[in-house]
Amino acid sequence: MASAALHGLFDIQQSSSSSTPTPPVTSPPTTHQKTTSIVKKTLSNIELDDLAFGQRYNGPSQPPEGFSGAQTPKTPNELENEGGEGNGAVPVMQTWSTNKWRILCCCLIYFGNGMNDSVVGALIPYMEEYYHIGYAIVSMVFIGNAAGFIIAAFFCNATLGTLGRAKTLIFSEIIMLAAYVMLVVTPPYAAVIVSFFLLGYGAATTLALNNVFCANLHPPNAVLGAAHGSYGLGGIVAPIVGTAMASRGILWSRFYFLCVGLRLCCMLFAGWAFWSYREDEPQTLLSSPQQESKSKNLKLALKNRVTIFGALFIFAYQGAEVSISGWVISFLINYRGGDPARVGYVTAGFWGGITLGRFVLTHLAPRIGEKIFVTVLTIGTLCLQLLVWLVPNVIGDAVAVSLLGFLLGPVCPCAQAIFSRLMPRHVQTTAVGFIGGAGSSGGA
Repeated sequence: MASAALHGLFDIQQSSSSSTPTPPVTSPPTTHQKTTSIVKKTLSNIELDDLAFGQRYNGPSQPPEGFSGAQTPKTPNELENEGGEGNGAVPVMQTWSTNKWRILCCCLIYFGNGMNDSVVGALIPYMEEYYHIGYAIVSMVFIGNAAGFIIAAFFCNATLGTLGRAKTLIFSEIIMLAAYVMLVVTPPYAAVIVSFFLLGYGAATTLALNNVFCANLHPPNAVLGAAHGSYGLGGIVAPIVGTAMASRGILWSRFYFLCVGLRLCCMLFAGWAFWSYREDEPQTLLSSPQQESKSKNLKLALKNRVTIFGALFIFAYQGAEVSISGWVISFLINYRGGDPARVGYVTAGFWGGITLGRFVLTHLAPRIGEKIFVTVLTIGTLCLQLLVWLVPNVIGDAVAVSLLGFLLGPVCPCAQAIFSRLMPRHVQTTAVGFIGGAGSSGGA
């Protein structure tokens, strides 16, 4: 009965052979999306970067949809390892292999600066004898040198912005050449102080430019270690040659003839190696923020706490390095009864330790951690310095001074790498110049 009722609802018909065949099933017609719009689509900064450079750099990406903005707080190591640029900045780090001649030029300049700084301690006893002056007056050369470093800190970035890197390096080398020409003629002592002021100004400018250049190459610790190691090599050679010349009756100022020839080579090499550096600099991405004008860089650098703490740290470091290098010979002569013709080579041992430490120990810094590495080395140098003061023996003091140099050497390049990584790129030259000026004040 239910089946009959269900059949009553449907009328089933049989198809006949004469009816029209059913057409085959086909795909629906293709549809086209209408894309015409009154509003013209604009390209984003990232797309402009793609068009300008052909590929996208590791720049900032757009946040995904639904991004809440909440992030996990970064650890101190992550904050240290990231660059000091602002939001959207893309640090582009060059490699040492594409800049090998420039690195070699920097090493030669560092070598000359090391000779300039280390030979003073070996020549001080002979300068005192020639001019008939004491400690208080002869120490004015360190004050003049420090004044040159401080003045250069305020003009370094402006000179770089006006002349460019190559001409700034040439200008600095010319200033140092003029100072050495003044010294070789053995002028009155007042002119000697002026020449050391010029040497400080020229050396500060070259150090600021070369420290920033080397710190922004990959790997920074190795490149800075090689550059500062060359500084140590100059520190080894100069006391040996200066002591050998002066102990044989040659006038102390004649040593600076060697410096005249070396700085002339540095000037020519720097002009050739860095002449096209401006064209070789990495392009700035359109998506990165606009850089501050150079007139504001000094103010920004002085407001950066990394600059202040870096200046205080290098102040203490440079004070220790210069005081040991400049006065250890006088200390051994007057308080340990050493022979001036022999203890003059102790300075070479100190700089030999610095050189070996910079070439060997700097490679360990990234593995251990630069902060911990610098802290351990600083504690070790303090212990060795106490040993030099407390052991009344010339040989024991000489060995302790050499070991002290071995631990003290890597501190500066590792610290410079940390400072450069934490500072924005556009204020690095000014900040490093200020740090160098403060460091030289510690040496004075």
